Amino acid sequence: MHDLPLLVNVGAALGYALVGGLLARRLGLPTIVGYLVAGVALGPFAPWFHGDNAAIGQLAEVGVILLMFGVGLHFSLEDLWGVRRVAIPGSIAQMVVVGALGYAVSRASGFPPGASWILGLAISIASTVVLMRALMDHGWLTTPHGKVALGWLVFEDVLCVAILVLLPGLAAVSGERSLLVTAGLAIGKAVLFVTLMAVVGSKIVPLLLTRVVNTRSRELFVLVALTVAVGTALASAKLFGVSLALGAFVAGVVVSESPFSHQISADLLPFREAFAVIFFVSVGMLVDPVAIVTHWPHLIVLLLVAIVGKALVSGLVALALGSPGKTVLVLAAGRSQVGEFSFIIGQTGLSLGLLNAEHYSLILATAIVSITLNPFLVRLVDPLEQYLSRTHRPFWTWLDRHGAPDLPAAPKMTDHIVIVGCGRVGRHIAEVLGRLEIPRLVVEADPARIRKLQQVGVPVLYGHAGSSEILEQAGLDRARALVVTLPDDATALAVVATARAVAPDLHTIVRASTWHGAQRLKAEGVRDIVRPELEGGIEIVRRTLLGLNLPFRDVQRYAELVRREGLTETDLPSAEQARLLDHLVAATAELEVDWQLVQPGCRVAGRTIGDSHIRSATGASIVAISRASRVIPNPGPHEMLHEGDRVALIGTPAQVQDAERLFAAPPTETAPEAVPDVSTVDARR
Repeated sequence: MHDLPLLVNVGAALGYALVGGLLARRLGLPTIVGYLVAGVALGPFAPWFHGDNAAIGQLAEVGVILLMFGVGLHFSLEDLWGVRRVAIPGSIAQMVVVGALGYAVSRASGFPPGASWILGLAISIASTVVLMRALMDHGWLTTPHGKVALGWLVFEDVLCVAILVLLPGLAAVSGERSLLVTAGLAIGKAVLFVTLMAVVGSKIVPLLLTRVVNTRSRELFVLVALTVAVGTALASAKLFGVSLALGAFVAGVVVSESPFSHQISADLLPFREAFAVIFFVSVGMLVDPVAIVTHWPHLIVLLLVAIVGKALVSGLVALALGSPGKTVLVLAAGRSQVGEFSFIIGQTGLSLGLLNAEHYSLILATAIVSITLNPFLVRLVDPLEQYLSRTHRPFWTWLDRHGAPDLPAAPKMTDHIVIVGCGRVGRHIAEVLGRLEIPRLVVEADPARIRKLQQVGVPVLYGHAGSSEILEQAGLDRARALVVTLPDDATALAVVATARAVAPDLHTIVRASTWHGAQRLKAEGVRDIVRPELEGGIEIVRRTLLGLNLPFRDVQRYAELVRREGLTETDLPSAEQARLLDHLVAATAELEVDWQLVQPGCRVAGRTIGDSHIRSATGASIVAISRASRVIPNPGPHEMLHEGDRVALIGTPAQVQDAERLFAAPPTETAPEAVPDVSTVDARR
């Protein structure tokens, strides 16, 4: 067998990562934890087979390049600008305070100044991957809280890029040149590189991409995208002395301005994910368990700063900048971990001699532990919000003082509809009820949505519907129905449970995002449950069957069966569904419905249906007539057929084809084609 050390290392890294990722997901943890632990198991301190740090490290550099290229591709100045009031000063303040705190505890532990600064900066940065996953899992990604968190992450990424530019200046403190001169040179080179990319690259890269797209070769398109990412990163490091990460980020920003950026992102996703996994494994391989055991008191202190300190600082900064209480809790919990940029900064510090292996192991251990604990902290946000709003109302009112808008007292309504949550679904319901002049009251906790509702005159009650006090203010005991449109099943279930205690007999309609959520709502006594994904699938099936000319009533019956079984039993087709669908197809296999125009001068124009003898002559029957702006269903034999009418015929394909010729205008230049005599019965029949 050939000696293939690189291939063996790649195979081992991917295999270990697969096992680690699967175990992490089984435990409900982010997969990044599994990849880092896999790296520890593959590292040089493992008692069994261990990988080659140098070989895997080279591939990890590709992972860094593609990771930063992806960050640049998705960099959105518009999104950042929308939440600039909180995200920009918040990210700066949080990094400065936590970084200084990390520096202080590191210096107190006896670490040198350079290493202390790197440690402080590293633990001040949160993981984009982990926080994005938390926002998506809890349905916060498109909420105001999620948008602020995303904007915070985006600007933090920009700050990290700036730090990577300035790190060589820290390394030169003890050299011949001053920090100011070295930092000035580093910034000057970075500015020159960014300027050239903005001026020259923004013209060359889109032109190159357009030329390659015109070749209609998918392979060349993927190849040019990889070349731009890797080539720009290498050129930036070789010619301008800036980091590979900065070069890749700028390349991504330039490519994001082209019309092909979304396709490039999609095509490079498999490469980015695969090499990112190798990067995280390589990071884990650098963990020295002996150093962690030796410096465990330092690790505990760094963890307290990274989790408790960062959570308090992020929350207090967000509160000071005027964020609502829910945003404060989301930022505090979501940012209490250490992320992938910390690894890049740590590796840069290691290569510059600012850190040693023991210091870097502390950063990695802090990241592994904090990322492992973070999902459990994020899960506490909703219960903590409900607990504070119920049992510590004055404190929650103070904490949420920036989120509570000035609203008039809730109107005393009777026989009204209470709508909990006013996203797109809730807004449509409120609009329809308003047009029907049915009283409705929206319960909403998002200040931005509340202001929009006030502008259009919709009555609003500010508050979280999981609170019995809020639902009592909504007058559930006097309401006609409760409609819950919240996208989160756990929150919807809490609202239903609270509503049951206030008004147990109230008609309730609830949105469920998952099958398990629907089951829990059903167990709570809710009979009207709507699953948007299931309803979308049913509508596609319904329209498909109607397009095949299957009977409308039978199609509706089949759709209702799918809906009922999709909510109560299983998402898999049942025997009853299969039987009903077979009946639908078999019942209409020999039938055809066709609409025909009564042409001027045709054989049936001006006659009644009975005098036309269409059924006796062809076997087809007239089941409807469309005339002007009305439809005559199931017309009788004395109904007259007028020129311009549209007639619905039903019969076998052969019968309908025979009947079609009776409605055609007589030919003008050729002898008329023989057609069935409409006054006698066709002998064939």
